[in-house]
Amino acid sequence: MEDPGRLADFFAIYFPRGKSMVISSKCTMVRESSPAILADMKFIMTLLLIALSHPLSAQMLLSEDSLPEYEKFIDHARLIKSTNRRVINQGKAIYKNVCNNCHGDINNEGSVPTSLRFASGKFQHGSDPYTMYQTITRGWRTMPPQVQLTPREKYAVIHYIRSQYLKPHNPSQLFKVTPEFLAKLPEGKSLGPEPAADDRPRPWNSMDYGDFLISTYEIATPEKRATPAPQGTEADYLAPDANIAYKGIALRLDPGKGGVSEGKTWSTFEHDSLRVAGVWQGSGFIDWKSILFDGSHVTRPRTIGKPLFETSDTPGWANPETGNFDDQRLVGLDQLRYGPLPRKWAHYKGLYKHGSQTIISYSVGDADILEKHGYTEQHGFVRHLNIGKSTKDLIVRLANAGTSASVNGHDSIRISTAHNFVTATIPAAITPVKLSFSIGKKNASAPTTIDLTAFTKGGPSQWPQAIQASIKRGTQDGPFQWDNYDVPQDNPWKSRIRTTGIEFSPDGKSIIVCCWDGDVWRVDGMTGSQAKTTTWKRIASGLFQPLGIVVRDKKIYITCRDQIVCLHDLNGDGETDFYENFNSDSQVTNHFHEFAMGLQSDEAGNFYYARSGRHARPPLVPHHGTLLKVSADGSKTEILAKGFRAANGVCLNADGTFFVTDQEGHWNPMNRINHVLPSKNYFYGNMWGYGAPEDSSDSLMEQPLCWVDRKFDRSPAELLWVDSKKWGPLDGKLIHLSYGHGRLSLVPHETIDGKKQGGMVRLPIPDLPTGIMRGRFNPEDGQLYTCGMAAWATSQTQKKGGLFRIRATGKPFDLPTDLKVDKDGVHVTFSNTLDPTSVTPSALTIQTWDYERSAKYGSRVFNKKGHPVTSVTLSPDGKTLSFKINELSTCWQMSVNYRLKAQSGDAVVGEIQNTIHTLE
Repeated sequence: MEDPGRLADFFAIYFPRGKSMVISSKCTMVRESSPAILADMKFIMTLLLIALSHPLSAQMLLSEDSLPEYEKFIDHARLIKSTNRRVINQGKAIYKNVCNNCHGDINNEGSVPTSLRFASGKFQHGSDPYTMYQTITRGWRTMPPQVQLTPREKYAVIHYIRSQYLKPHNPSQLFKVTPEFLAKLPEGKSLGPEPAADDRPRPWNSMDYGDFLISTYEIATPEKRATPAPQGTEADYLAPDANIAYKGIALRLDPGKGGVSEGKTWSTFEHDSLRVAGVWQGSGFIDWKSILFDGSHVTRPRTIGKPLFETSDTPGWANPETGNFDDQRLVGLDQLRYGPLPRKWAHYKGLYKHGSQTIISYSVGDADILEKHGYTEQHGFVRHLNIGKSTKDLIVRLANAGTSASVNGHDSIRISTAHNFVTATIPAAITPVKLSFSIGKKNASAPTTIDLTAFTKGGPSQWPQAIQASIKRGTQDGPFQWDNYDVPQDNPWKSRIRTTGIEFSPDGKSIIVCCWDGDVWRVDGMTGSQAKTTTWKRIASGLFQPLGIVVRDKKIYITCRDQIVCLHDLNGDGETDFYENFNSDSQVTNHFHEFAMGLQSDEAGNFYYARSGRHARPPLVPHHGTLLKVSADGSKTEILAKGFRAANGVCLNADGTFFVTDQEGHWNPMNRINHVLPSKNYFYGNMWGYGAPEDSSDSLMEQPLCWVDRKFDRSPAELLWVDSKKWGPLDGKLIHLSYGHGRLSLVPHETIDGKKQGGMVRLPIPDLPTGIMRGRFNPEDGQLYTCGMAAWATSQTQKKGGLFRIRATGKPFDLPTDLKVDKDGVHVTFSNTLDPTSVTPSALTIQTWDYERSAKYGSRVFNKKGHPVTSVTLSPDGKTLSFKINELSTCWQMSVNYRLKAQSGDAVVGEIQNTIHTLE
């Protein structure tokens, strides 16, 4: 602890005047001359533990006991002295892959402007190599720990930063390494694990995603990959002729194990435009640049190898009503086309899986079509089509002009070149018809046609092996305990299992979890109080960054970046045979940040989710930064609210309103919890969300229920209502899940003139080892089940993915459960009776401050004031504490630190942070 004097102040209220209290400089010993106080040591130790965990100042995010064992024995002096050109080059590669996203380089600002620019900024946590190492290892303030790097890799990037940024551009921050400095470093004899080779398999390219993987892809030729971006635009440069498949279904075409990442030949079918965007071959699938894969920002995956042919970004089929290809997709503000074609023209229906075979299902006009891709040396790329009855002639674009093509199935099919594309015309009179095309190989004939309906009935199991994982039952002391359900990271498919959505089966006995890397798993055996293991069964894969899940009418719905997908098991083997496109109205661009967050469903069957805006970039499409409603039949999407930055969580309330969280960043001075009235299409503050007003004044945005200081949560996730009598006084209360700190908070609030205001108080639950994304109360056992991951910026990185049960033990909570503010003061209602003797003005410490909303990332604190409490009273029932201060007024943030006792004698210590918009 940096200031033991503050700890003494923290305790002062509990000790009689004249009694001395001595706290050692390391806060390891408390000595008290009063036998009465020694007799109440349980109370003192409770306060001590709370104080030690209280964030009195900015600290490292990971504790030392969370680090790998080898960190205790590192020879830091040797690694600091070991610098040469090879080490510098290694550090350069690491910097480009890991650090450049946030910190930027000489020419480009990073995507997080608050991150230190090494060429010009000033270090806040020390610029000596050892402190830099600690910052990288354990995290600092908003910088997450880089647990994936070995000690040698960390020092390599430190040497690169010192030699390439500090020495030539920022010499005042270049710490001089001296023998005296090295002699004071912790002693050790180890250099840590050997860094793996640069071409080593990484978690993202060694995972078996299955034989298809949906993502945004750029079909890149070697020439395009070799062409440098104009200086200053490297971060998100998009060449004018770039061929982007925004909703690309990448299919492995060659046989073999390992899924798409182990293939040699691939195709990508873009399901907004219904075109084959490209086919390529090589020793690698893609470059694995993506927020999902290697964690890089402002990138998108690009194909590597040799393209056999491409089809530019235009409709893949002509409009049957007109016979032309005039594009009717949405025009973005960059003048590019986004979103699906009109449904009457073309509609993607989904994917059938049959073993390693993937069948694409869609319609053009009134004709239903099944499509399968393949590749042979004899025929080249093969496109099999089963076309249903059509009342109109159909025209399909096969490839860009100059590409060879042949057809088998009917003599009346005409292949020609028109408007820079190779096309095939299919007369309505010959439908229904089965066709096969050979494309991209000169003088190749098309193979025999195939009846694809045989692949639409359900196929053999792809993942027959169920995985056992252990349960570690929590024994934490206090009103809550949490059970850890091990996530089987060691699985046959090398899936990372970064859990992002959780839902119960209709009987409450199984849990369905979706994962950011595209998997969906069913988990059995979780609810039994004596169970020691769970069983994990993979039921789906290859989806586009799932971040929400709902089970409705015994069907599983998943929010993906490209669609809401409904999973169908056609043959009862527990695996998905049909990935139905329930709705794909979502407008996807190539930007990394436009996540599709959460999923909720109302009693009428409508669905709701949020879509993030582009990070530090102007919006391009109407869906950027919005809350969306999808009709119960999936046919329509409407915007309910706008102006969000990164709304990681949607809570649907009983009255049809919503709570939607949002993250600190540009135009968001701090994290926020928003109460959303869906009928108003209100604006919630992010000027880089689509449809923002021209005037950026605060008065034109809806104010949040409360601002969430980063001490409470650096990255808010979902809110949910407690629905369990086992949670006692908290039943029916609103709680908040923290992705940033892996913790839970209560959200006491009030409504004044239709507007909500309130705040947060942390629940007495130890932080979980991952950031928490979603939660659901199980109707069977009445406890809260949560899932989470460590992928974006979170301080909780001990586990890549996590699944937890949080149990109320029945012990008293001693928490503020209600909060009201009026002209007469602040009124805080606690869950249990307070000791009246502890309710004094000195038991409360009040501060207020403001933020400034601007285009800058976040905000510093303004107008910070301390407010002495002038009076304090306790209600007759002993639960509601009311206090007054001289300058009670509206504020962006209020902090109420309380140091009280319950009637039982237990400590009631904590902090409420709240926002005051109005005084009733």
